[in-house]
Amino acid sequence: MATVDITGEQFASTIEDNDIVLVDFWAAWCSPCRQFAPTYGAASEKHTDVVFAKVDTEAEQQLAAEAGITSIPTLMAFREKVLVFSQPGALNGPQLEQVIEAVKGLDMEEVHAHVAKARAEAQEN
Repeated sequence: MATVDITGEQFASTIEDNDIVLVDFWAAWCSPCRQFAPTYGAASEKHTDVVFAKVDTEAEQQLAAEAGITSIPTLMAFREKVLVFSQPGALNGPQLEQVIEAVKGLDMEEVHAHVAKARAEAQEN
C-alpha cells in the first residue's frame, strides 16, 4: 500500500478505522522530511497491513498544532486507536523497520490496561 495524504477531517477516522497507523508530519520546505519520504514510501510498500499516512503541516496547521508538532518530520504510530510512539526526526530504513516491528509486537491488552489506569488516576486528581 502506498502512503496516503490525510487532512484534519480524515485524521480521527483514519486512526479509528485501522489497526496500525503511522503518521508522518512533514512540510515541502523541510529537507529532512524530503530525505525521509522515500524510506517511508518503501516501508509502506513492504508493510501492506499498516496505514502509512502523511500530514502536510503547512496545509494542516491546526491539526499539527492539535497533535503538538513542534519539529518536523515527526513520526507517530497508533495501534488500536492508542498513540504508542511519537518521535521527531527522520529515521533511516532500519530504524523505521524497528519501530514498525515494535508496534506490531506490542501486547495491546497490557497497553489498554495501562491507558485505563492512567485515565482513572487522572480523573481522581
